[in-house]
Amino acid sequence: MTTTAAGALEPLPVVVIGAGPTGLAAAAHLVDRGLEPLVLEAGAEAGAAVREWAHVRLFSPWGEVTDAVAEKLLAPTGWVKPDPTTYPTGGDWVERYLRPLAEVLGERVRLGARVTGVSRSGRDRIVDADRETRPFTVRVTHADGREERVLARTVIDASGTWSLPSPAGGDGLPALGERAAADRISYRVPDLNDPAVRARYAGRRTAVIGSGASAFTALAGLAELATSEDGAGTHATWILRRGISGSTFGGGTADQLPARGALGLAAKAAVDAGHADAVTGFRTQAVERDGDRLVLVAEDGRRLDPVDELIVLTGLRPDLSFLGELRLGLDERLQAPVALAPLIDPNQHSCGTVYPHGVGELSHPEQDVYLVGMKSYGRAPTFLALTGYEQVRSVVAALAGDRESAERVELVLPETGVCGGAGLFDQPQADGATDGGGGCCAPAPALIQLGTAGPAPSCG
Repeated sequence: MTTTAAGALEPLPVVVIGAGPTGLAAAAHLVDRGLEPLVLEAGAEAGAAVREWAHVRLFSPWGEVTDAVAEKLLAPTGWVKPDPTTYPTGGDWVERYLRPLAEVLGERVRLGARVTGVSRSGRDRIVDADRETRPFTVRVTHADGREERVLARTVIDASGTWSLPSPAGGDGLPALGERAAADRISYRVPDLNDPAVRARYAGRRTAVIGSGASAFTALAGLAELATSEDGAGTHATWILRRGISGSTFGGGTADQLPARGALGLAAKAAVDAGHADAVTGFRTQAVERDGDRLVLVAEDGRRLDPVDELIVLTGLRPDLSFLGELRLGLDERLQAPVALAPLIDPNQHSCGTVYPHGVGELSHPEQDVYLVGMKSYGRAPTFLALTGYEQVRSVVAALAGDRESAERVELVLPETGVCGGAGLFDQPQADGATDGGGGCCAPAPALIQLGTAGPAPSCG
């Protein structure tokens, strides 16, 4: 409880960190259950992270990227759900769903409010005494520099992983010289429809590190640029930490998300045309300057020919820095909740099976703290928007005292049709853990011109 200026007691809100798809869905479910949410979003608009990849099309159609309870909240405003069979871009998702939903939630959503710390009021991480009876204190820094302390009954962290892309280094650390070469490195899929971005890559050699859907998108875009009037001389070097296998290009026609399967096939067709070379078994140790160009050096000493630009799409990581005073139970590898990690571990579930889960798998030693959405998956890349919506439905039902509903998880996810390939991820995906040490095919270092190599080895 908190005391107002008039001295009356009011219930504390449930603080939701992040106004992305999962965070806004959590707020909608809280409102629907009669609980008061307060959504704190660091960006200047709802869906700020999604806005940064506005040019990228989702794998899932509209029918699978909106939440049913959020739709119910939107309905009285005259909102019309887009054709459920069509595929939105990130920009469409913001404009036609996330922004309207945030507007309906109104003052419950605060923009430009960055969470910098979460703790128990008057208790640091060490203190046990009456810990679970204390409210949470959430430290917020606003866009104007003003700091605020917000009390909360529960904290739902839906801040995602977009802000922390993984580095180029094959050991998980930035490669030597990577930071110094930042002016020539991008950690995002480039928007080649933007004239300034297009000019950066047209007619140049670009290295792309990664083996997930983001890498597919970048490779296909660069290949298309190479065939355009202004793109003569554009060429890509595709760098994989593993070898080429039957799953390298994803699930293809076996993928139950057809758009995702088509993306892998389109990337393969593009590189088969000779617009890219693939370097396998290459784990980057250093990025060296060669005049205005970059030379990548592997752990085994191999050096690649100089490139003009480097695109690093090696996964995303959760920002846990502001949760240091909470007692979280996280898997030591994935940085996902301990009970959830075995269900999503790409080292084990390499063929696309992600089991339904809810409040039980998302709970921590610190009561009433939940990491949901992409952040709940830690470094695992196997995430769908539908998963996040089911997570918050279960968590909010538990907060409302409806344990029967909270424990009834009935989500059915599409199969990837992939062994060790790209995971279940609606948003731009990088290779992350699936390209690390857990693949089933050991790489044989090689330089391959795609389209000229013999049959690829299969995962046995």
